[in-house]
Amino acid sequence: MSEVFEPVIIGFTCNWCSYRAADLAGTARIKYPPNVRLIRLMCSGRLDPTFVFKALSSGADGVLITGCHPGECHYIEQNYKALRRYLLIRRTLKQMGIEPGRVKLVWASAAEGVRLAEEITILVEEIRQLGPLDWPGKITGKGQVAFLEESPAKEAVV
Repeated sequence: MSEVFEPVIIGFTCNWCSYRAADLAGTARIKYPPNVRLIRLMCSGRLDPTFVFKALSSGADGVLITGCHPGECHYIEQNYKALRRYLLIRRTLKQMGIEPGRVKLVWASAAEGVRLAEEITILVEEIRQLGPLDWPGKITGKGQVAFLEESPAKEAVV
């Protein structure tokens, strides 16, 4: 019997808009896959690209970045900074041989809980189609990271 692959997705959400959209989706009992683990940031512009790479290298199969709509940021233009970083992250992943589609940027205001739930559902299906990300770390069902055995030919770079 083959098991259905259930991806692990880390979501970095803006405190002012998209985190509140996720909260609205929850209070309105809007169904979306439980595959996403949300991490609240004060602003999507605060997202350091290393957060995304750390999430992927620690076993996440995909990353969702959400923020306020362009022009509506509580911190003036920081969501434009998030957009530039998102494009940089996708370009870097492509150069590493990893599908850039594993990272998605969504603009969602606090009133768009339904839209955010739909985008999460779409991302989960897209990641499911891509399959698991085969990096050294893998998140187990209990949320713990289990490292796969490395071959002796690989040397650690310090």
